[in-house]
Amino acid sequence: MPTIMPIRDLRNTSEISEIAHRQKEPIFITKNGYSDLVVMSAELYEKFARENRIDQAIFEAEQEFAETGKTIDAKDAFAELEKKYFE
Repeated sequence: MPTIMPIRDLRNTSEISEIAHRQKEPIFITKNGYSDLVVMSAELYEKFARENRIDQAIFEAEQEFAETGKTIDAKDAFAELEKKYFE
């Protein structure tokens, strides 16, 4: 279940930090009863960012295939990656 806190509770930063690290989930901050901010630990943010980059790469590859219909041989792909990163 998500943690929801009113914006006035942002004054207690130590408690919010402790909750964010302990629960390993975002904390939703409300203002006048409406969702306003999301607070999370840096570790959780990095995890979300990493997953988003992977999802974005998959989405772009799917779009490229939908537009061109072209595929690439796995051996060729690995050879290109090896040349790019290890030579």
